[in-house]
Amino acid sequence: MTGVKSPLLSLPGAVPAEGADEGVAAHYGDIFREQRNLSQGAGFVDLSHRGVVTVTGPDRLSWLHLLLTQHVSELPPQQATEALVLSPHGHVEHALYLVDDGTTTWAHVEPGTQEALVAYLESMRFFYRVEVADATAEYAVVHLPAGSTASVEGAAAVRELPYGRDLFVPRGELERFTDGFGPAAGVWAYEALRIEGHRPRLGFETDHRTIPHEVDWLRTAVHLQKGCYRGQETVARVHNLGRPPRRLVFLHLDGTEETLPPHGTEVRLATDPDGRALGFVTSSARHHELGPIALAIVKRNVPVEAVLLAGTVPGTQDVIVPQ
Repeated sequence: MTGVKSPLLSLPGAVPAEGADEGVAAHYGDIFREQRNLSQGAGFVDLSHRGVVTVTGPDRLSWLHLLLTQHVSELPPQQATEALVLSPHGHVEHALYLVDDGTTTWAHVEPGTQEALVAYLESMRFFYRVEVADATAEYAVVHLPAGSTASVEGAAAVRELPYGRDLFVPRGELERFTDGFGPAAGVWAYEALRIEGHRPRLGFETDHRTIPHEVDWLRTAVHLQKGCYRGQETVARVHNLGRPPRRLVFLHLDGTEETLPPHGTEVRLATDPDGRALGFVTSSARHHELGPIALAIVKRNVPVEAVLLAGTVPGTQDVIVPQ
């Protein structure tokens, strides 16, 4: 399902997002207020443009365990986790945000990627007793921030996270369901807090050659004591050598610049502004407390104390993935 347009775009002040987040609101008129609300446990974020995939059947967890980077064969009901699908060479192809309710495994994924994911999963069914479905037309994702006291009664599934809760709700009831959730916040506010939290996003912090080690997914989406999944050899080899070719960094950007460096902006050393590019900006935002911030992928051996230039904007690094 593509071209999803949320009914919540009819809320007062809603400004539609563009690009990967098309179909939901970028903001509702005050991005800093929306960030502050989320930081204080108030409001919600409409993520109904994201894809929803379900897996049912008695073999679902043992089967997914063979395909994903995460240990899910004994995943307890209601316990949230993350997992990846890798290429045979260990490059990230899909990122899944999972929860199992005891009968169904629910996952939300990047907008527009669910069809390819379902096709891959269907190709791997063989004799296993599983059913895979693209449930995007029936269910939508809503995010509640950490500290929210909103009732989630009626949600089909809930992912409990350190930074909030992801709800899978019937798409036809999205407006009614969110009516009591408090002020809406757009994806710009959600993205600013994601960047602050150093959480990678498929298609932003990743490209066609990204391996999990480079973007800190070893910590949240990869189980290093399991094997037998596609790409596992690369994961083990690079982990044992301890030398991923690139690393994710957090940038505190110079607040005097009027514009943010967009995705793909080349990163260089501030001491060598005309030198060769050492990486690129993956995501950037204006944070209500930190000011302009960004995530970037840089070469592993870039000095961690070096001031970098994101295009023409200077920025200092916080280490996410050690050298």
